[in-house]
Amino acid sequence: MTNLHRHQTEVLQDRYGLQVAARLSQGAENLPHDVNQRLKAARMLALDKRKLPQRAPAAWAYSAGGSAVLGGADDDKISWWSGLASALPLLVLVIGLISINVIQNERAARELAAVDSALLVDDLPPAAYADPGFARFVQIGQNQAQVR
Repeated sequence: MTNLHRHQTEVLQDRYGLQVAARLSQGAENLPHDVNQRLKAARMLALDKRKLPQRAPAAWAYSAGGSAVLGGADDDKISWWSGLASALPLLVLVIGLISINVIQNERAARELAAVDSALLVDDLPPAAYADPGFARFVQIGQNQAQVR
């Protein structure tokens, strides 16, 4: 049913209701006073008991265990849990990035310490490592060791 068709149906129902109410009002003029009072009391009782259209609370969706879950605005427990569930992955991500940074810094410091200690205990002076001819000599020596 389209919105236009639904709207037209509602308009027709309203017109019919107004016509019935007008017809009943015409007939009520000829009734005795006590009957009019009972009808008035019945109308008031009917108005008190009628169901008012209720507005649906605002809905929201959140992810729970790999599936989307639809929740309402009145449920404070779920909204508190969804806030916690949203903040927890962010907290885990930050902790993970900090730990990766610390581990990489420690690894780099250990590698530099190993190179420094190797240079200090080696028989060659540190200036020999800066000589381009010595670097070529070491490369040739490594290539010959790999061939054997």
